[in-house]
Amino acid sequence: MYTKFSEDIIPLSDLKVNPGKVVNHAKDTRRPILLTSRGRGIAVVQGIEEYEKNKEELIFVKAIAQGLLDIKEGNTIALGDAKKRLGL
Repeated sequence: MYTKFSEDIIPLSDLKVNPGKVVNHAKDTRRPILLTSRGRGIAVVQGIEEYEKNKEELIFVKAIAQGLLDIKEGNTIALGDAKKRLGL
């Protein structure tokens, strides 16, 4: 996901005037829209599908990082024990 600065940064007033257009743009392009006020970023509008995808990816990456940390710290169990715990 990348931002097209010419299309994806809009003033907050545009959202106030035509919120549907802004939301549809985020949904259709699958890119987040940066809302600005007085030239500064204040919020992001993002389609729900992209938000949920990003959230799931973040949870997955955090789980991997935690697993790697567990391995580094020696918090491991034998494969057979893991299978028993999982009922496999």
